[in-house]
Amino acid sequence: MAARTKSAKDRPSYRCTECGWTTAKWLGRCPECQAWGTVEEFGGAPAVRTTAAGRVSSAALPIGQVDSRQATARSTGVGELDRVLGGGLVPGAVVLLAGEPGVGKSTLLLDVAAKAASEDHRTLYVTAEESASQVRMRADRIRAINDHLYLAAETDLSAVLGHLDAVKPSLLVLDSVQTVASPEIDGAPGGMAQVREVAGALIRASKERGMSTLLVGHVTKDGAIAGPRLLEHLVDVVLSFEGDRHARLRLVRGVKNRYGATDEVGCFELHDEGITGLADPSGLFLTRRDEPVPGTCLTVTLEGKRPLVAEVQALTVDSQIPSPRRTTSGLETSRVSMMLAVLEQRGRISALGKRDIYSATVGGVKLTEPAADLAIALALASAASDTPLPKNLVAIGEVGLAGEVRRVTGVQRRLAEAYRLGFKHALVPRDPGQVPAGMKVTEVADMGDALRVLPRRSRTDGPQEEGARR
Repeated sequence: MAARTKSAKDRPSYRCTECGWTTAKWLGRCPECQAWGTVEEFGGAPAVRTTAAGRVSSAALPIGQVDSRQATARSTGVGELDRVLGGGLVPGAVVLLAGEPGVGKSTLLLDVAAKAASEDHRTLYVTAEESASQVRMRADRIRAINDHLYLAAETDLSAVLGHLDAVKPSLLVLDSVQTVASPEIDGAPGGMAQVREVAGALIRASKERGMSTLLVGHVTKDGAIAGPRLLEHLVDVVLSFEGDRHARLRLVRGVKNRYGATDEVGCFELHDEGITGLADPSGLFLTRRDEPVPGTCLTVTLEGKRPLVAEVQALTVDSQIPSPRRTTSGLETSRVSMMLAVLEQRGRISALGKRDIYSATVGGVKLTEPAADLAIALALASAASDTPLPKNLVAIGEVGLAGEVRRVTGVQRRLAEAYRLGFKHALVPRDPGQVPAGMKVTEVADMGDALRVLPRRSRTDGPQEEGARR
């Protein structure tokens, strides 16, 4: 008699305890969350089902007949955030704001919740990390008290959905998505299965109610958003909240935006009374002096579409150890090392290799784009020769390993911003395009041309002969 084959119902099935992924055979590593040793047997294999056609919720229409007014953005009351969002919050949109601990996410969103609340548009702020009294204390400090702002402290997803039925808000703020859990799903809060379920439920509620939702997201030690990558795909907008906790500047950068551009950046200043938007943040990155100082140079960086004037500082001292120090703050160490090599080989500055070199930016701004190369190189050359650059000089350009100065994007916008702030002299690559009237613009082809801005005596006289020389 032939042996009876096992039916699909009798065959064992396996499930990942981390993310809930299921399979018909055992694997050592879950292909969904990449965790090792988390796939375990939990019962019979799931039956194969097919979905039949059902009733539609609304008839399909020609795209020209769809009413676009329902997707009109409403201002959050914070201009810098509206800039990044593309005008404001769209009804039904779900926004994920992620950032490191202590950067100011909760402070910003509490301020937004208070300013967006009105008689016709209630706001519900749900905190799952703090008590309601703790949030009230912060609201008093930043003056975020509004009669139409409702506050609840919940960690259960079903309770959060119950508050939505009771309050019927136009805006929901949840702090944070990793600390809310559903009792229907196995696993601790913050696990992949829990984050996926919580986010999915809130997204469905937002779309059905036409309610805008702001979710706070945690980040890992590598800076990535914690939880499944699916979370970033499900939401409509992903914002990154950046900033050094020891500096006042905070940047909100768009990573994904279904309703606007992703190259906009919002600038904020964090202080004791809360957080405020900065329409003109360039003043944070400059040091105003009556006379120029050796080792300093100005440049204009682009944060999204916004030009910001920043200051690069460098200092060189005699080394007391066999291996000279190379210390950077706000600059990429690799790019500073490249500029040192270019100055030594192409600019004939031999004093840099045996000295301790310190380089930094002012105000905590981080310069990562290649357009700051020329300013870094000139600041280092000025520090090595102990001779200041001309007053109010701005340097813009990428420097190659052959010593050439390359063109960068947005030169005209950068020059216009520098001229608006009162800087009248600029070094730029060739063919900069139309420049502001009344601004002296010097085109340079290589580092030799750029180093000529240093006073003549620094390149010829006495102990400074090791300084900048073509």
